Amino acid sequence: MAELWFEDFSVGRRFESPPLTLAEADILDFARRFDPQPFHVDAEAARRGPYGGLIASGLQTLALTFRLFLETGALAAASLGSPGLDEVRWLRPVRPGDTLSVVAEVVAARPSASKPDRGVATFRYEARNQHGEAVLTMLGHQLVRRRAARGA
Repeated sequence: MAELWFEDFSVGRRFESPPLTLAEADILDFARRFDPQPFHVDAEAARRGPYGGLIASGLQTLALTFRLFLETGALAAASLGSPGLDEVRWLRPVRPGDTLSVVAEVVAARPSASKPDRGVATFRYEARNQHGEAVLTMLGHQLVRRRAARGA
């Protein structure tokens, strides 16, 4: 992908990620370290629980969503970080063996009023499973360097 700068993130532009399959070991490792609830770390307890089996932590799904977006290369040249996320929604459980992919669409873009070398692009992320079902949606605000500032 060609280098993208703030000026390239026009409203409506979409980015589609490659797929990633989540193994049970990935779910267990993340959950044991960061979200050790029974339905994330104990397959037997999870079978008896409200989800009928082991599921990934929503926090893992959120992190994977952003990782998959980064794999599109959209932010490789000009990312300056993010001031935050809004409207995070977990819509369906993610289970071992699920294959996720992400579509990110620019829904807003505005130059910074205080720092002329950058702008803020807002993306609507949708992570989908192998059945095309949305498992997570969120808005992410990304600080992006402007083209004129790339030599600075």
